[in-house]
Amino acid sequence: MNKVSILDFDINNGEGVRVSLWVAGCPHECDGCHNECYWDKTVGKEFTYKDSNKIIDLLEKDISKDFSILGGEPLAPYNIDTVTELCKQIKFKYLNKNIWIWTGYQYENFKDKEIMKYIDVLIDGKFIKELYDRELKWRGSSNQRIIDVQKSLQQGKVVLYDC
Repeated sequence: MNKVSILDFDINNGEGVRVSLWVAGCPHECDGCHNECYWDKTVGKEFTYKDSNKIIDLLEKDISKDFSILGGEPLAPYNIDTVTELCKQIKFKYLNKNIWIWTGYQYENFKDKEIMKYIDVLIDGKFIKELYDRELKWRGSSNQRIIDVQKSLQQGKVVLYDC
């Protein structure tokens, strides 16, 4: 997996102050995508053990920080294993830190994957230019859902995040 950037202070991608990771590569290539430059999975640099440790250390700082993963496509076949392992490490060390992931895939296609055990909020669905709405919180088009993953898994149906 390649990373494009790690941001240690992000107030735009999720609730509160967050550490954010942008990954490279996206098979969806949505028309009008805000991050078109991240479509190529070879951009950026290889995500390493040092990067994982850096994120874990940043989450330990005094300021209350949670974690967001964006892209590119974090759940693409070439990214999901590394993303899953990173989320697992974070939840092991910081049970109270919440993890948000943005994906063009649908929750229903991933609800049985291991990664869902570690995600708190999933913003799912491809960006659709015709459904773009500047007023939407944390998403670009009205088809995209903000899902409370743990409640959804417990209830066996999609439960939207209360924001």
